[in-house]
Amino acid sequence: MAPFFSNKRLIALLVCIIVLVALVGYSMSERRSASLPEQLLNDSVGWVQSAFSRPAHGVAGFFESINDMRTIYEENKVLKSHLDDYAALQVELSELRRHNEELQGSLELLDDPEIYDFSLRSAMMISRSPDRWTEYIGINKGAQHGIEEDMAVMTSKGLIGKVRSVSQLTSTVQLLSDQDRTNRISAMVDGEEAVFGFIEGISDESGYLQFTKIDIDAEIEEGMTVVTSGLGGVFPRNLVIGEIVEYESDEFGLTQQAYVKPSADFNQLDYVMVVEREAASLESDIDPENEDND
Repeated sequence: MAPFFSNKRLIALLVCIIVLVALVGYSMSERRSASLPEQLLNDSVGWVQSAFSRPAHGVAGFFESINDMRTIYEENKVLKSHLDDYAALQVELSELRRHNEELQGSLELLDDPEIYDFSLRSAMMISRSPDRWTEYIGINKGAQHGIEEDMAVMTSKGLIGKVRSVSQLTSTVQLLSDQDRTNRISAMVDGEEAVFGFIEGISDESGYLQFTKIDIDAEIEEGMTVVTSGLGGVFPRNLVIGEIVEYESDEFGLTQQAYVKPSADFNQLDYVMVVEREAASLESDIDPENEDND
């Protein structure tokens, strides 16, 4: 036995095994608090983990934010394209609705008993110069379609002018708003008593058509409808021109002058109708020198 206990290395090994078993047993026992060495070890490991995890989370969050921003940007592009398409569809729908209303009005006009003795030739506006916006438009019908000079031109809402010149396939229409002094249309107030005058261009100040040469004693009121008189045998009778919005005596106090708001929208003249008279012309009740300007 002496040699065995004299072996110091073996004794040390046994002691270490005993201490280790004791520590393992102690650590596996139920305890409410960690030992001081364990606390130091846990705190050290936790501090190191915290030091490395914060930058790692920050970098990961940065790349996630970039990815989110890219996704949001792509989604925003798609939504904007959808909005652009929606706006374009809305404009197209409005145009189609307006065109449909014009064409529907044209069809209803064909059944109007007031113009049963006239034929209407539909046409489409093909040109309009910004420099002469209030003066002329071009249409896609000409001599080969039966169009002649001085024929009345209108929309479903009312008169807009007359044919000024004709070529084989196209024509030029002079608008009522043209301020040319020769642009004169015989007109009358649609009321119980006939009140005659002339539509002579547009007023720069008011922007309305000028209804001139009205008898000083004639009774006119705001809201009265002005139509073509049919005098001169060129224009048909009772084509609507517009509504009186204001009237006054001329500068000499000899006649009256009224301002007429056109029934037709002169800014929207996509589709028009050329009026061709088929019945016999009416006898002119006006001065012969004005007959050609009806």
